[in-house]
Amino acid sequence: MGNEDEKGHWSRRSFVSMMAGVPLACMLPSGPAIGVDTDDDTALPAKDMFALKGTYINAAYTHPMSVGSYREISKFLNARMMNRLEPKTYDPFERSSVNAAFAKLINASPDEIAMVPSTMVGENLVVSGLGIPGSKEQVVTDGLHFEGSLHLYGELEKQGVKLTVVKPRNNRIDLNDLEAAITPGTRLVALSLVSATTGFIHDLKKVCEVAHARGALVYADIIQAAGAVPIDVRNSNIDFCACSTYKWLMGDFGVGFLYVRKDLLPSIKRTLIGYRQMQTYVSHVLPYDPPGERTFESTSAVTMSGHFEVGTFANEGIAAVRYSLDFLNRTGVDKLYQYRQRMISRLRTELDPGIFEPLTPPDSVSPIVSFAFRDAGKKIKPKLDAADINISVYENRIRISPSFYNDMNDIDHLISVLKTV
Repeated sequence: MGNEDEKGHWSRRSFVSMMAGVPLACMLPSGPAIGVDTDDDTALPAKDMFALKGTYINAAYTHPMSVGSYREISKFLNARMMNRLEPKTYDPFERSSVNAAFAKLINASPDEIAMVPSTMVGENLVVSGLGIPGSKEQVVTDGLHFEGSLHLYGELEKQGVKLTVVKPRNNRIDLNDLEAAITPGTRLVALSLVSATTGFIHDLKKVCEVAHARGALVYADIIQAAGAVPIDVRNSNIDFCACSTYKWLMGDFGVGFLYVRKDLLPSIKRTLIGYRQMQTYVSHVLPYDPPGERTFESTSAVTMSGHFEVGTFANEGIAAVRYSLDFLNRTGVDKLYQYRQRMISRLRTELDPGIFEPLTPPDSVSPIVSFAFRDAGKKIKPKLDAADINISVYENRIRISPSFYNDMNDIDHLISVLKTV
């Protein structure tokens, strides 16, 4: 789920190439092709918030950045250019408000949030901080977890970690199967809250209840959930979760968030260490430095930053997600999720299951609907390209992920093309 690789089908390189073809006039904040960014929280679909090319129903791959986020990045770039065009009170490196906004989105406290470069970095920090690599600890995960994460645990298994991977049945992970895999010796249960493959969504609260009853901790990759479905870390009692911001949070690459439940922080080891973690630093080598027997003295902050943040961030991405998090919190993820579900329901109803084999469980409320289709890459993608429709197309399946800039006309356009296959 974090940083997914499309394996040649709408890869990041092809996405960047596509965006490179958009005329510059269509990217300027004041350009008429963009429309008016009104921030009207009641107006859906919010097409005017974006400058989209064609029919884009692929937000689970990379959510389009909004015009408002583009403008925020422009402010940041003006500050970096030192050209005096940024607002006088603008602080290009202020990020406490961004952490607070993300914390609000998932019902956490700001002091439980750290910034990380990506979802997978967050998961690695949790796993290494628990001392799992090189140990004999047991990790339970499932076959619908992000493939990069499964690779992580497969490599750790080679180092001695005891790994159990619960297989999906009927395109879902049965809670009973997961419960059977979690033994009293299990250290960590790791999963994707929303599967990037099928759109299956775990009942996170029940998973945590089962795992905690056996003494296990729970990590969730929430990249396909945060900003798309409601998340409440207090209600679910999740221990750790992480996400990048370039999907449903409408930010950009290189910036993500890591949540660690406050009472667990002291038990997590620092495994990557850098200047952002310092509480104090005193030099004893330069002229006028205070005297000391050592060349320097330093201490680490006992905070999320002091545990997990190492060096510099992709600050343009922070500027972008500051804007989008404000929009998501004001509008409400509930409203956006309900709007999107009508479009997903239409796709399920209109596409013949005898031709498009459903992969998404019918009770899923995730932002993703997937179908198996033999030779999809050869048979479907050329037709979609000709119709200027962008969804995720794999060798033998398709994934559709509408957002709040889409409407039923977009869905009907897609359905009309798919019915010709």
